Amino acid sequence: MSNTDNRCRLVLIAPDIADVESRVQILGDALRGGDVASVILPQYDLDDHAFQKHAEALVPLIQKAGAAALLAGDTRVAGRAKADGLHVTGNAAELAEAVEKFSPKLIVGGGNATDRHHALEMGEIRPDYVFFGKLDGDIKPEAHPKNVALAEWWASMIEIPCIVMGGTDPQSALTVAESGAEFVALRLAVFSQPEQAAVIVGQVNALLDEKAPRFED
Repeated sequence: MSNTDNRCRLVLIAPDIADVESRVQILGDALRGGDVASVILPQYDLDDHAFQKHAEALVPLIQKAGAAALLAGDTRVAGRAKADGLHVTGNAAELAEAVEKFSPKLIVGGGNATDRHHALEMGEIRPDYVFFGKLDGDIKPEAHPKNVALAEWWASMIEIPCIVMGGTDPQSALTVAESGAEFVALRLAVFSQPEQAAVIVGQVNALLDEKAPRFED
């Protein structure tokens, strides 16, 4: 196993698949491909009951692979499914409420920091991480330049880790790593070809092993 402690690590955004069995198989395949720090499970268009069913099937799978399962959606589901944490997509007030209610029992992080002001607002709440970009923001091959720039600024002065949304090209993970971000999130880059998911996770890890900058202790 490569040492991933001192370089940018991969976070997966679970794909939007309504059939729970297919989702389990595809995500399970991806997790076998190599190091994954955490998996964020968005609720997408699932109602709370269906989201609960998905979470109960996916959370143990994620945890067995050694990754943290973070739920983005109904907070009650996170507790029932024994998830490791919550990903808050709302504003700073919603993030503050979640931190106050669930931290440190659960990992609590969030995104919606579209500029430096909002990022600092979120930083004052002391979440476990800040997310730059949207969970479905991978609409181009490259990571959004604004998010990469925010991460570079953030990493140079703030100790709270950040996750940056990558693009649809797996190579975008390296651009994110070069910003100093601790984590890069990929969705379509891994899951647009489900049968290749494990291979792509392996390739991204190899790329980061070889070329990602190392963090200082």
